[in-house]
Amino acid sequence: MSEYAVACHNVSKAFGSVKALRDVSITAKAGEVTAIIGDNGAGKSTLIKIVAGVEQADSGHIDLFGQQVDFTNPEEARQAGIETVYQTLGLIEDLTIWQNLFLNREIVTGFGPIQLMNKRVMRQRSHEMLTALDVHIPSVRARVRGLSGGQRQAVAISRAAGWSSRVVIMDEPTAALGVRESAKVEELIERLKDKGLAVIVISHNFDQVVRLADRVWVMRQGRVIAELSQEELDAAQMVALITGAAKGDKLNESGDLDD
Repeated sequence: MSEYAVACHNVSKAFGSVKALRDVSITAKAGEVTAIIGDNGAGKSTLIKIVAGVEQADSGHIDLFGQQVDFTNPEEARQAGIETVYQTLGLIEDLTIWQNLFLNREIVTGFGPIQLMNKRVMRQRSHEMLTALDVHIPSVRARVRGLSGGQRQAVAISRAAGWSSRVVIMDEPTAALGVRESAKVEELIERLKDKGLAVIVISHNFDQVVRLADRVWVMRQGRVIAELSQEELDAAQMVALITGAAKGDKLNESGDLDD
């Protein structure tokens, strides 16, 4: 088995005349937090959408634990063990926590055309999913509408981690949260790492990246321009790489890196 949970090899993607990704190669290991950073339009979101099966690459390929995969939709990626938590979270406010955790994965009992949802089992398993990540929520019967931003994020992360996931992707996991709630979410991310999952995080919070990431990939205008190990992480240096101030590198009009 490959040492990498996810390996993107020379992935390219264009939307009409816009080249969103240009021969992007990145890797992410199990039991580590891998961060992808870059300015708006750098290609970060397009890349994770390809990994998650939302978009398909024009060229290049992706390996999952050493096996090449070619997802045509998000459900195929989920079945392979890739879960994604987007900024919108994908929670339905008027449903309870347990209903959100089991949305489209309901447990049913019965035979033939007569089948009923096993609510008791789903509520019990929901409690176990939240407890496994030390998420403190009064009741799985509570509706999402009444939860705080941090609690909603915790529910979304618990859902992602609770379905035999091997890879969890998070897009700006603490973007709209306060300091205390952000700290709680960061604790959840650390627990996913400790459970041996590969965690891929997109974040504009470079101080957070320094705290959490084992490895960082820096993107600019659709390309990977730097790979940083944990020992090399520095918020000021990351800003310089993203803006092009580091080492004097620049992108010319054709979008290629000048030496």
